[in-house]
Amino acid sequence: MESSMQTHDLRGYSYQDRQGLLPNLTSAFTQCGGWVLERKTISATSMEFRIEIQLHGIVELYSSLVATGLELTRGTHATLTALCNSRKHIGRSHQPGRLVSIRLELSFLEDVTLHSLLMTGSGLA
Repeated sequence: MESSMQTHDLRGYSYQDRQGLLPNLTSAFTQCGGWVLERKTISATSMEFRIEIQLHGIVELYSSLVATGLELTRGTHATLTALCNSRKHIGRSHQPGRLVSIRLELSFLEDVTLHSLLMTGSGLA
């Protein structure tokens, strides 16, 4: 049954230093009852986490991600909100321990500053 589990794709970014954010992020996953299945580096500025969590812990995961300082995309907020809403209804069904599979792609923008963005924009004008 686990192979048919839908994976929810989440995206976020951070201006924080990677070494400062990663321990907090990993701790956030475990404190809300999730477990990291895979952690890999995609590029010099991005990483991917594959985690599983019981649906009843999704609200805690959502708030933990925000609390670490991670900026989430609009689509990610929508996905997490939908999962939080489905959590309310799952307690009434016969699947209280339902697992959710999540793929979180994280980009580090620590080298990007407002000045560098303005300089890039002025060169295009």
